[in-house]
Amino acid sequence: MTGNGYCQLALYLVALIGLAWPLGLYMARVYKDEPPGFMRWLKPVENLFYRLCGVRPGDDMAWTRYAFAMLAFNLMGFLAVYALQRLQVWLPLNPEGLANTTADLAFNTAVSFATNTNWQSYGGETTLSYLTQMAGLTVQNFVSAASGMAVLVALMRGFTRREAGGVGNFWVDMTRSTLYVLLPLSLALALALVSQGVVQTFSPHAQAELVQAVAYEQPKAGPDGQAMKDAQGQPVLEKVTATEQTIAVGPAASQIAIKQLGTNGGGFFNVNSAHPLENPTPLANFLELLAILILPAALCFTFGRFVGDMRQGGAILAAMTIVFTTLLAVCVWAEQSGNPLFDQLGLATQASEMQAGGNMEGKETRFGVVNSALWATATTAASNGSVNAMHDSFTPIGGLVPMWLIQLGEVIYGGVGSGLYGMIVFALIGVFIAGLMIGRTPEYLGKKIESFEIKMAAVAILVPPLVVLAGTALAVALDAGRAGILNPGAHGFSEVLYALSSAGNNNGSAFGGLTANTPFYNTLLGFAMLLARYWLAIPVLAIAGSLAAKKIVPVSAGTLPTHTPLFVLLLIGTVLLVGALTFVPALALGPVVEHLHMMATP
Repeated sequence: MTGNGYCQLALYLVALIGLAWPLGLYMARVYKDEPPGFMRWLKPVENLFYRLCGVRPGDDMAWTRYAFAMLAFNLMGFLAVYALQRLQVWLPLNPEGLANTTADLAFNTAVSFATNTNWQSYGGETTLSYLTQMAGLTVQNFVSAASGMAVLVALMRGFTRREAGGVGNFWVDMTRSTLYVLLPLSLALALALVSQGVVQTFSPHAQAELVQAVAYEQPKAGPDGQAMKDAQGQPVLEKVTATEQTIAVGPAASQIAIKQLGTNGGGFFNVNSAHPLENPTPLANFLELLAILILPAALCFTFGRFVGDMRQGGAILAAMTIVFTTLLAVCVWAEQSGNPLFDQLGLATQASEMQAGGNMEGKETRFGVVNSALWATATTAASNGSVNAMHDSFTPIGGLVPMWLIQLGEVIYGGVGSGLYGMIVFALIGVFIAGLMIGRTPEYLGKKIESFEIKMAAVAILVPPLVVLAGTALAVALDAGRAGILNPGAHGFSEVLYALSSAGNNNGSAFGGLTANTPFYNTLLGFAMLLARYWLAIPVLAIAGSLAAKKIVPVSAGTLPTHTPLFVLLLIGTVLLVGALTFVPALALGPVVEHLHMMATP
């Protein structure tokens, strides 16, 4: 790797941590209802919203009521997105007359955006109208992220309250997350992206004259916009001669800003942030990369300030950053090393030149290997899932890194809110293990960690792997699952494993080569996303309620310090141990054997 590549990576990490510090302190003030002076003008807006919606801000909710409010709100979001997709051909802001989506695709997409996963089994610019993209997907990008942040705030209150019956008010926490954090940051980022050439318009798609006409056949659409079928159930085809090329445009910048900041990741265009109208310049690429991890990193500082000990947030951030930078180095090395199979082409000079540039297959030349590997690592360290390169074209080890980051539970930074509360669950497991080793009841931040908390933590860390591995086994065992695999052998298995890992940990990125827009995969992945989101959030809220009801235990000589380098190593070990023991056998059947095969090919 060149010196320029090292400088780019260093600049990114310095900017990330440097900006996360003040943003984290700002969010701590927001959640304590102490917004800084320059944002207090929003307080009347916040109060007006409560009056209009009948919300009593002082109403303290028990964790069960808090969880019910979150589930009910997310259900309403799911139904709204589903209805918009099924009715869009008759609704406004559809200048291209795009058809209604099928029931299974509408279910998958609605679940995906309500759960902050943003898995996409469709091409955005050719499938969804402007109204569906804005009123459905973009709105869910805000509120699904805010829901995750609200759960985290409830957990933080659990550590700070004494013998309390409630963990806060879901509606207040979600409103403050949206109004004071997500909206201002999204507006600023959207304006910056527009300045770089990202499109933001309600105009119909643009047309460009072709040099030569192209004739082809396509399915004929019926009145509902769906493909017509004959008596045998086959699509009715019609001949079309194209003399123009359609260039998709639309209100993209506003959705792209919140897709990155909210660790959502769903692209306005089919190829996501590899599209030149979604990510046109190196500066736009850098800003979007910062947006992916800035809030998850900043929330570590929010946590430290909220619990009254900045060292606690710093320890968690240090653990995240160590794992992230280590795996980033592996991914960059793997992609920069290139593909040794080029040496078998018999073209020594050309092969040498291709190897010197690294593995550029599936990557944009305007970003190159380093920025593509950095994006792949960042987007899977967070539960973001956006891409600026095709992960399926990475080398086996280069592709293993993003897949394993997802499988670690999306806690190395992780999603907005969900990443940190997932990491805190691992911290509880870590102190429990340490307590067993010394024969003492474990404590974390002044609260005794007892059987109930460990049972809930066990549910939270075991459900996603169960969903991933059981779903993968089901997909490769059934004809309906195998029918979607276009690549044979180990790589085809990797594509299925990646898809279930992505859905089962609410990431949303994918290896290409798997036909996922089928009733089987839309349904399977939809239920995987539901289980992964709520069977983690609900146990975390149960832990928050249990901790809030406890007394604070004074620090004693037997208390394990949770801000030291030793604890950072313990936390990293806990995360890696769970990930390694759970997924290494499956990874050995996919990217590991694929790498060995690549290196052994004569």
